[in-house]
Amino acid sequence: MREYRGSLGGVPWAGWLCERPEDLRPFMEWVRRQRGRVAFDTEGRGLKIFTRPDYLRLCQFGTETEAWVVPVELGPAFRQAAADALRILPSLVGHNVLMHDGLAVDRHLSIPLEEFCPKTEDTMITAKQIDPREAHAGGIGSGLKAQSAKFIDPAAPDTQEGLTAVFKGLKVGHTKKNPVGWDLIPWDHPIYVVYSMLDVILGSRLITAHEREMRRLGVRQALIPYEHNKSRQCAIMARAGMIVDPDWTAELGGQLEEEQAKYGEIAARYGVENVNSNNQIIEALRGMGEVWSEKTDTGKPSVAKDVLLPMADLDRDWEPIGARKSNPLANAILRAQRAGKWNTGYVDQFLGDVDADGRIHPNINTLEARTGRMSVTGPALQTLPSGDWTIRRCLLAEPGHVMVSIDFSAIELRVLAGMADVSRMKTAIAAGEDLHDFTARLVFGPGFTKAQRKIAKVVGLGKVYGSGAETASKQTGAPIAQIRETMAAYDRAYPEIRQASNRWQREARWDGYVTRSATGRRLPLDRSRAYAVVNYKVQSTARDVLGQAMDNCEAAGLLPYMRLPVHDEILASVPRGDAREIAAEFKRCMTMNLFGVPIDAEPEIGGRSWGSLYMKTKKGKPDRGLLAQSDPLFRERPELIAELMGAS
Repeated sequence: MREYRGSLGGVPWAGWLCERPEDLRPFMEWVRRQRGRVAFDTEGRGLKIFTRPDYLRLCQFGTETEAWVVPVELGPAFRQAAADALRILPSLVGHNVLMHDGLAVDRHLSIPLEEFCPKTEDTMITAKQIDPREAHAGGIGSGLKAQSAKFIDPAAPDTQEGLTAVFKGLKVGHTKKNPVGWDLIPWDHPIYVVYSMLDVILGSRLITAHEREMRRLGVRQALIPYEHNKSRQCAIMARAGMIVDPDWTAELGGQLEEEQAKYGEIAARYGVENVNSNNQIIEALRGMGEVWSEKTDTGKPSVAKDVLLPMADLDRDWEPIGARKSNPLANAILRAQRAGKWNTGYVDQFLGDVDADGRIHPNINTLEARTGRMSVTGPALQTLPSGDWTIRRCLLAEPGHVMVSIDFSAIELRVLAGMADVSRMKTAIAAGEDLHDFTARLVFGPGFTKAQRKIAKVVGLGKVYGSGAETASKQTGAPIAQIRETMAAYDRAYPEIRQASNRWQREARWDGYVTRSATGRRLPLDRSRAYAVVNYKVQSTARDVLGQAMDNCEAAGLLPYMRLPVHDEILASVPRGDAREIAAEFKRCMTMNLFGVPIDAEPEIGGRSWGSLYMKTKKGKPDRGLLAQSDPLFRERPELIAELMGAS
C-alpha cells in the first residue's frame, strides 16, 4: 500500500493506494467506519463507458482529509472491494457523479443506478443552482477545478496540467483530452494517483461549501432533490440507449459522402475549393455581389449558417422563403457542409460508439443551458432539423416495439401566456385555437396570408427567444420595416407581455440582475441584455414543465419506455400491441395546468424507426410510400401504416 500526503487550503490530507489484495482489508475497515457522506469518483479509459469491457480503471473514495484509490483494473478482488464499498457506504457525493460515474459502476461493477442514485448527491447539480453560467459567460464555471478554486482554495492544484505533460510523454500528440492517453498511463503513476485522490477530497469539501452558499443566496431547497431526480431518470434512459440500424446507417454514410462531393464540386465552380475555408467563401460571395452586415469578433464577414441560409433563400427548416433568388454558391456550401457534418457527427458516431448489444447511449445533460434546459450529446440528437427523417431513421425501437413521440403543444407561448397573464392569448388557448393563426388574424386581419402567418409566428417566438427584427427578417424574408410594424402590432395585441418584461427587468435589477423562474430557479442576467428576462423565465419554466411531466410519467410506470427528452418532447419505445394505450397514458401524464393555462401534449405513433415519425407529405400526412420503403416494420407489414399512424 502506497501512502501520499499533502495540504489543500491549509488543511492536511492523506491518501492511500491499494496495490495488493491484502491492502483491501484496511480499506474496507475504513469504509465500515464511515457514517457521513463519502465522496466517490472513477477513472476510466476515455469516455466509452459502454463499448469497452475494460473501461473502468480506478475507483476513489474520500472525505475532506482522506482518500483511498482502488485500482479495479487489477482484477476481481479489487472490483469486488469497490462494489462492496458502494453498497456499504450510507451516503455518497461526487461531481457529475450521477450520469457519468453512476453509469460506469452500473455497467462495470453491477451496482445498479436504482441503488446508487438515491443515496448520491451531485455537486454539479448544486453548482448549477448557485450559478448556471459557464466562465465564458461571466459565471464561475461548472467544472470541479473552477468550483474548487472559487469555494475551497484559489490555489487548488490543477493536477490535469501535470497529466497533460505525462500524456505527451507517453505518445506524441496525446493530451488530456485525447482518450488514448487514459489507456497508456500506468495505474500507479504518482500524478495520476494524486489527481484521482484530490478529486474526491475536493468533492467532499465542495458539497459543504455549496450548502453554505445556497443558504446565503436563498436557493430554493426543493430544487435540489428535484434536479437529482432528473439526473437519475435521464441516466436510466441513457443506460437503455437506442438501437442502431447498421445497414441503413452505413448506406446513409455513403449517400452523404456523395452529396458532399456533389455540392463540393458545385462550390468549386465558383472558386471555393474548400467549403470550410471562410476566406474562400467570403471572396467568392463578394464576387457574386453579396453584401452582409454580420461580422465576426475579428471584424471579418460572418459565414455562419444563419447568415448563409437567407442568401440561399432558405429558412431554419431549409424550406424556401421566396424572398429572393437563391444564391447557388451559398446553397452548395450549406449542403456540402451539412452532409460532411452529418457524416462525422452522426453516422460515424453511431457506428463507432455502438456497444456489443448494437446500441448507442447518448449523454443527457440535464442542466446544460443557463435556463436549465437539457441537451443531448454524443451525438447531439436534439440539434437535428425538425423536419428531417434521414438521421433519425438510423435509430430503432426495441424488437416488437414502435416509436412514440409525445410533444407539448406550443409550450413556450402557453407558458408565456400564463406567466404574463396575457388575456387574449389565454382566451384563444382555452378556445382551442391555433395561436399563430389567432395572432396573424389580430395583426393582419381575417384575410391573412400564409406568409403573414409565418411572420406572426416568428415575431411571437422572437418574444420568447429574445430575438429582434433583423433575425425575424432573415427567417421570413420580410423587410425589416414590415417586421417592426408587425412587432408593434403584436405589442398592441398583447400589451401584457411588454408590461411583464418591464416589471421582470426591474425586479431583476433590484436582485443584482438575477431573475427567478416559476419554480424559483436563480437565473442570472447579463447587464447588457436585461431584456432577455422573458426568454429566461419562459424557457426555464417550460423546461420544468417537462421535468414535472417526467415525474408524472415515472409515477405511472412509463420510465422503462422512455428513451430521450428532446426539447419539449419525450421519445419512447413501446410494445406495438399496446401503443395506443401507452401513448394515451403519456398524454395524460403530460397534460397539466400552469397559471390557469392548459398545457397539452399530443402523441404520435410511428413505426420501428425514429425517422418514421417524420416521414410525411407536404400536407403533414404520413407518407405511405416512404414509410413502406424505408421503415423496417412497415417494409414487413405495410398494412400497419394506417393502423398505427392513423393514415386515411
